[in-house]
Amino acid sequence: MGVFKDLIDKRSIMAGHLEDGVCFLVPGPVRMNDSVLSAMSKPVMTARGPEFRDVMAELNSLLRLAFNLSPSIAQRSEESWTGEDGYRVIVVSGSGTAATEMAIANRFSQHDKVLVPSNGKFGERVAEIASRYCDCTHLRYDWGKAFDLNVVGEHLQSGDFEALIICHNETSTGITQDAEALSELCKKHNVSFLLDAITSVGGLPVHPEKWGVEAVVVGAQKCTAGPSGIAALAVSEEWVAQVDSRRQQGSANPTYYLDAVAALKKGDDDQTPWTPAINLCMGWAASLRTLAEEGLQERWKRCRELAEGVRSLFASLGFQFLADENQRSNTVTALMYPDGIDDAWRSRLQSDYQTFVIGAQDHLKGKMFRIGSMGETSKAEMIEGCRRMLICFRESGLPISEEIDVQGFF
Repeated sequence: MGVFKDLIDKRSIMAGHLEDGVCFLVPGPVRMNDSVLSAMSKPVMTARGPEFRDVMAELNSLLRLAFNLSPSIAQRSEESWTGEDGYRVIVVSGSGTAATEMAIANRFSQHDKVLVPSNGKFGERVAEIASRYCDCTHLRYDWGKAFDLNVVGEHLQSGDFEALIICHNETSTGITQDAEALSELCKKHNVSFLLDAITSVGGLPVHPEKWGVEAVVVGAQKCTAGPSGIAALAVSEEWVAQVDSRRQQGSANPTYYLDAVAALKKGDDDQTPWTPAINLCMGWAASLRTLAEEGLQERWKRCRELAEGVRSLFASLGFQFLADENQRSNTVTALMYPDGIDDAWRSRLQSDYQTFVIGAQDHLKGKMFRIGSMGETSKAEMIEGCRRMLICFRESGLPISEEIDVQGFF
């Protein structure tokens, strides 16, 4: 281990960025850069004064960039949260799950019928949230298996459904849904479309206006490399109209902390209805500045190239992927363990090689591991992390050649 520690130190210096020799390759929460950590360490400020309204104005405007929406003016009292496309950005002091609940609970009534197909843990969570607030039909697929668009279309063609809601990028199984094809089905059958895009906004192509999406949700700690515990949703004019309609009809679901009407009333003033997560807002704005400097399309490209390299490397070694080939995610790769390997490998990778990946959930625990390629992960860090994984696999008994040129796959 001492020899390997020396090797880590040398490569860290060469890479110029590997923090303490650690390769942190989990699909969120991801590593935050120094500017984010510094922003969160600033003294607290009042939530109702002009100083924090300036923070919110910048955050709103940067979030619009991350959501791939039209630009806005990053100044208070200039409607920073909206733009020419009519979408409004709402910041939520809570996780992505809270923002997803806000998007669903306010938009629908108990009698509204919605369709939720799933092929992983987080799609199942979307269905569970929907079942609390509306009449949800849960269309279950095997984990990692693509939706059958014909079946989804048949359900929507029935005319029974108000909306289709999906988890766009399923990190539990490493699959990205074909949102464009699903959006066309929604337009064809006059059905609303909502996206849990917690792990895709800022890392994968997302096109709210083109796809006609009513509400899109993002979590800060994933592709935008911000802090955990804060999220946002981008909502269309139609979503707002439907929320208002149900409120006026008296059929709205009961909400308080996640009351969208209260949030919409405060939005024009660059405020939130309740005390916001002030320092998390400052940290998220800092991470989004980094995203803006890199460029949204450039980040999409880097995440794709990292994932393609991981897939090429491990496919060449005979590893099996959980997700269907044509829809494998570019922000997380789900790989099945070879025979004789389990999570003891992952524990050893962490303790002996300072490299972090993540295991599986539910019935796949101990059978699979996942490599994240989101946030600000660099090619150098991914290459070094994969080198260490191969060394650890060799030490665990897999016959992997020492001559493999990991860098050549990237």
